Amino acid sequence: MSMNNSPNVFLDPNANRFQVNIINESHDNNETSQEDVGSDPPHYEETSFTDEAHNRLRISYRPGKRELYDNFLQNGEKTEASSHPYDTHTKMYYLQTFGHNTVDPVPKIDYYRNTGSISGNKLSRPSLLEIHEQLAKNIAVSTGSVERVANGESTTGDETAVSKEEENKTGFVKFGWVKGVLVRCMLNIWGVMLFIRLSWIVGQAGIGGAYYLISRSLGPEFGGSIGLIFAFANAVAVAMYVVGFAETVVELLKESDTLMVDESNDIRIIGTITVVCLLGISVAGMEWEAKAQVILLFVLLIAIANFFIGTVIPTNNEKKARGFFNYQASIFAENFGPDFRSGEGFFSVFAIFFPAATGILAGANISGDLKDPQIAIPKGTMLAIVITTVAYIGVAICVASCVVRDATGNVNNTVVPGMSCNGSSACSLGYDFSRCASQPCDYGLMNNFQVMSMVSGFGPLITAGIFSATLSSALASLVSAPKVFQALCKDNVYKGLEFFAKGYGKNNEPIRGYVLTFVIAMAFILIAELNTIAPIISNFFLASYALINFSCFHASYAKSPGWRPAFRYYNMWVSLFGALLCCGVMFVINWWAALITYAIELFLYIYVTYKKPEVNWGSSTQALYYINALDSALALTTVEDHVKNFRPQCIALTGAPMIRPALLDITHTFTKNNGLCICCEVYTGPRKLCVKEMNSGMAKKQAWLTKNKRKAFYAAVAADSFRDGVKSLLQASGLGRMKPNTLVIGFKKDWRNAAVAQVENYVGVIHDAFDFELGMIIIRISQGFDISQVLQVQEELEKLEQERLALEATIKENDFEEGKSGICGFFKKASTFHIPKHETKKETTINTIQSMHVGEFNQKLLEASTQFKKKQGKGTIDIWWLFDDGGLTILIPYILTIRKKWKNCKLRIFTGGKVNRIEEEKLGMASLLSKFRIKFADINIICDINIKPSKESWKFFEEMIEPYRLHESCKDITTAEKLKRETPWKITDAELEAYKEKSYRQVRLNELLQEHSRAANLIVLSLPVARKGVVSDYLYMAWLEILSKNLPPILMVRGNHKNVLTFYS
Repeated sequence: MSMNNSPNVFLDPNANRFQVNIINESHDNNETSQEDVGSDPPHYEETSFTDEAHNRLRISYRPGKRELYDNFLQNGEKTEASSHPYDTHTKMYYLQTFGHNTVDPVPKIDYYRNTGSISGNKLSRPSLLEIHEQLAKNIAVSTGSVERVANGESTTGDETAVSKEEENKTGFVKFGWVKGVLVRCMLNIWGVMLFIRLSWIVGQAGIGGAYYLISRSLGPEFGGSIGLIFAFANAVAVAMYVVGFAETVVELLKESDTLMVDESNDIRIIGTITVVCLLGISVAGMEWEAKAQVILLFVLLIAIANFFIGTVIPTNNEKKARGFFNYQASIFAENFGPDFRSGEGFFSVFAIFFPAATGILAGANISGDLKDPQIAIPKGTMLAIVITTVAYIGVAICVASCVVRDATGNVNNTVVPGMSCNGSSACSLGYDFSRCASQPCDYGLMNNFQVMSMVSGFGPLITAGIFSATLSSALASLVSAPKVFQALCKDNVYKGLEFFAKGYGKNNEPIRGYVLTFVIAMAFILIAELNTIAPIISNFFLASYALINFSCFHASYAKSPGWRPAFRYYNMWVSLFGALLCCGVMFVINWWAALITYAIELFLYIYVTYKKPEVNWGSSTQALYYINALDSALALTTVEDHVKNFRPQCIALTGAPMIRPALLDITHTFTKNNGLCICCEVYTGPRKLCVKEMNSGMAKKQAWLTKNKRKAFYAAVAADSFRDGVKSLLQASGLGRMKPNTLVIGFKKDWRNAAVAQVENYVGVIHDAFDFELGMIIIRISQGFDISQVLQVQEELEKLEQERLALEATIKENDFEEGKSGICGFFKKASTFHIPKHETKKETTINTIQSMHVGEFNQKLLEASTQFKKKQGKGTIDIWWLFDDGGLTILIPYILTIRKKWKNCKLRIFTGGKVNRIEEEKLGMASLLSKFRIKFADINIICDINIKPSKESWKFFEEMIEPYRLHESCKDITTAEKLKRETPWKITDAELEAYKEKSYRQVRLNELLQEHSRAANLIVLSLPVARKGVVSDYLYMAWLEILSKNLPPILMVRGNHKNVLTFYS
């Protein structure tokens, strides 16, 4: 409690220093007191107005100047035209708050009750319109008139051309659909599985650019996670194909009995040598690799043709002993159904065969090296699928029709006369392979991986085909993996992997990626077991294909206009089915491997989501965000606003957000994850220049907000004046229910030196905010918010540093050239460069020193600009809740205290009250806050708000407004009228006299703030409202100046007088 012990404060022991009186609508001269007292403000005795039985309410005067009341009555303040409805009373009346006529009430629980509350009657506070607008038209007279209403608060295509030019300059190699896609896909699909595993698969089961696509469709979160897995899968595929090649070589060595160590180690040795050779070809460049692919495809086609020819060449006894009998219907019938052995099943066999299908993306993986990927990829891939599918089916049918499942390889294992065949096709053809049921055999579909060599017309051609298939597939994967990995690293999705993004040569070859792929491939080659490597690849590729299918479905589902599939038979539900099928197959093949794969993918997804890489690919995820946001915004419009869901949605007049970071920081503190925040800037001046500057800076400033993790939007307008621009923003900002409800501005610290128009615009913005029924927050910090000078100095220092580095580089280059030219050249060039070098250095040093002085001068400003970013230590947020504005004044500091940076600050409440009712006032406020569930540390009832300020404080205020006073009372009428016309913005004597009591209050409040809240971390204070068109702009600015002078950071807050708090659930 604030008390003044001077004897003139409590002339009457029952006097109330904070009084609420009801003033009668009529005037009764017989009930007025004629007493005169000194210069103290008049004191009013409280009169109860809760008893509605009194039809007429009477006014009671405390000692004071009768002329003041007469003046009010003469001005018609008590007439019906000037009266305002208030609460539930049928009579019109005014409140006396702080001893002044005003309809601005103090905080009271009755304003927050529901209409049908049984605990008390709901009262309606005056609207913001009633406080802000003039009392009545017949009262609003010319500015400065003695008859004006008194006591203020009663006033409540080019890029393509450039890229082609660059390609011509650098000789960049591009491929068409045949060489770039068809050949690659066919070579990859006709891989190791065709020649050395297809026969085994038939025996077991019978006959029966991916990263770009995913990332650009589903965004960096999915693309980044699956891209890494896809690149890894391609690297492992290199090992699979090389091991397949090595197996064939080892078989040849085994036949000739020339094994180096043993089968497994020989596979490792041969695999290592092979992958080193392939790495050399890849590093040589894409052009060499493409030429090699064409040659290998030619060999492969000859080998396949050789196999089909071999099936019709009559077999011999040696081949019959190994199970080959040419085309036989009985063999086809016997091999038609499955015969799974050794724990194999359909899906385990499928897992081994599936890598054969991974070649379909060989063309898409090098999409960047294609002339026209849009045409080449679908055309080449689809044709490759058709051709290779026919080949696979043809080989499977042929081998199933010619070769039995088991054979001994012994030409003497023929059928004995009288032997029962029991349906065995080999037996019916004269051979007895029955012992294969009890002991292992080396031949037949189930036992010999080189069946195609045996069946073919010329065996070495099949061996050449195997070499061609395995080496071409390995080569394609060795190229694909680094390309995918390089694309992933270039996107900078994973910060630590950007080392691998660098390319070399005219084709931008990912040499570092090749080395990484080589290392991964070597690790898996050491496993030396094809059937172990293949399922690993299947898992990763299935995950990739699942996301490819899902990305197509997702793009369709998001209904993005940019998604226009050209494939005639495309259907989004088929894509979804394909995605689900891939996921299901993963779990059926190996459920624990599938779980590990998805766990890795989920980890990478969360990592990328958390890091938020700065990429914009126009993904379908972005499109879906838009659709969801639009649907949510439209759905929100159908929901009525409710006080429980109120949140501050702020327009912050920051200008460019980097110019006033502290203003943005404090606003962001109570809007982050809670409400809307729009940083606004108004461009004034020539329209053409303004619009150009505004458009060029929009993306940059929004990017600054994103980079600095400010959850806010940036908006700008071009207007003829600052006020017109803000008015446009206040009316047009937001969408549906997501519209701003609070305006946040910084205090205009330079108002005394600013042009009159600037001050008028500033105060006009406040009036406009009230007119549009927005809450108002004016924030003041000691150093001000604008740090444009600091930014300018920093920019200059950066330029100087760049110039210095460039100069040093030039000097070093010159020194190097001088050293090369010998002694004569040295002396000649030294005489040329010696003087300018030192002069430039000296000038740079001087400029740097000057800039440093400027930087030191602005150090305090720079520190002040970051004060709201720091964690606030233990302290208090002092809330001076003097007028009930609906609760915004108490809600804003409460939100601050639930933030990490402000959680150590306690709330202290200050409000006005009566000296003889301090405890009751405290209990009332405590009850109200507890009902709002707002914790507080202390409540202070201030009882001496309405006494006069000290002479020193008042003298300071008078000196501050002196340059803006008209002093018309000291001049004749003609001169006074002329001055009013010439300087209508000046404060008239009449206005100053009429608002002297309110001016006293602002000065006195500053004294109380200095006394009680000087050590607070933050002050939140009820913002005074000046009636529009009645209180001059400079007088209002003087109030704000004196009210917030020499204090910690202060928020002057005024809600729109609609409830933002409720204690009803």
